[in-house]
Amino acid sequence: MLNLIVIGGGPAGVTAALRARELGANVTLVERGNLGGACTNDGCVPTRVLAKAARLVREAEQFADYGLSAPAPELDFPRLLARTQSIIYQVHEKKQLLANLEAAGVTVHAGQGGARFLDPHTIAVGEGRRLQADRFILCAGGRARRLDFPGEELALTHSDVWALKRLPASVIVVGAAATGCQLASIFAAFGSRVNLLEAAPRIVPAEDGMVSAALADAFRRRGIDIITGIGGIERLDRQGDHLRLVYGAGGESHILDAEAVVLSTGWLGNLDPLHLDAAGVERERNYVRVDSRLRTTAPHIFAAGDITGRTMLVQSASYEARIAAENAVRDATLTYRHHIVPHGGFTDPEYASVGLTEEVAHGAGAVVAATVSYADVDRAIIDGHTEGRCKLLVHRNTQRLLGVHVVGEQAVEIVQIVAAGMASGMTVDQLADLEIAYPTYAAILGLAARRIARELGLVSVAPQWRALGGG
Repeated sequence: MLNLIVIGGGPAGVTAALRARELGANVTLVERGNLGGACTNDGCVPTRVLAKAARLVREAEQFADYGLSAPAPELDFPRLLARTQSIIYQVHEKKQLLANLEAAGVTVHAGQGGARFLDPHTIAVGEGRRLQADRFILCAGGRARRLDFPGEELALTHSDVWALKRLPASVIVVGAAATGCQLASIFAAFGSRVNLLEAAPRIVPAEDGMVSAALADAFRRRGIDIITGIGGIERLDRQGDHLRLVYGAGGESHILDAEAVVLSTGWLGNLDPLHLDAAGVERERNYVRVDSRLRTTAPHIFAAGDITGRTMLVQSASYEARIAAENAVRDATLTYRHHIVPHGGFTDPEYASVGLTEEVAHGAGAVVAATVSYADVDRAIIDGHTEGRCKLLVHRNTQRLLGVHVVGEQAVEIVQIVAAGMASGMTVDQLADLEIAYPTYAAILGLAARRIARELGLVSVAPQWRALGGG
């Protein structure tokens, strides 16, 4: 029987271990801390709890519109952080990761310290216990990237937020990708004065341009000061009871003061503790180098999840883990391709995407786009959430769905419909004919699809209707 060791007990590691066991391998999983990975313990799950509290604050602002009288909510920040820890415990209790792994026959070494390679087939765990295996799958995850500048030790990362004793009155968030935007949105909703800094020309720069523009407009209306195109952080100093951040932009130095500075400037693979050189595993920048089959430069060692530096999302980690397990145990030749990956951020308003951006789609061929405002959706009017828009992209020749980008209420839920449609080869006329329940936010997809179907001539339209620009 093949002996396999999985290093890391997050979504990738747990999935890889269970799948390898299903395939008949003798599996051992090693996790230095708690099972569940960064997302469960200090990432997605607790951040979503904060986002829920921020949403409740926003919802309270609508009370009078719906005939409700109540005092404005007051935030008890320590109590909210205690709630996040309680939710983490509940999620662990629900998943029962250790029990499920052991029930499947996986040997688990958790909370005993990290693993490090002694040679290509041997690792030391914790205080020096040695384990050997024929093959390995590296799923050690990642960590927040810290920038190198004078005073950087004064800055926080998202992992440090859970240790705050009180809500800071002012916050500077450096980095405006998904995590940075979520934290900026949450702190602003709680009443902090927020500055959001980004080196790129726009926030969430990997998203479609419409998402960046709509989210930035919404943030500014909520009082968030957005500064893009910065050249870098020059230094961070303590000035009495606050911090002074000096950053470069336009060839000049600029100063911002705040009670807290949070760095959200990237995510690095957890490589150093593994002693990969001893196993013959090469790095690629700050991640493990893998081929299309997720095999490292050591033929008997595979990798999956954040440590590969590819699409660093929970759903993608689990997807990669299944492929790595198949290839490691069965000598299969499965390859991975992150093509249809719905994702988003629990900002206020939410944003979400799947598929190609319009910029990329135009480069790949003929594309038709339709953008619909939330103000055109009955459910949005009912709920008083008319802020937002949806952009649907379709290939002009094949009529296949290429992607969708949404900013607004329930955006992360809405894009799942298009993701499923893309996976099944759905065409725009099929989406246009889909009887989406009323009144729902998802109905915005039907509006966008019908606009494109008419433009492509898939729906018969009288000449006078075309002259009126009927939609």
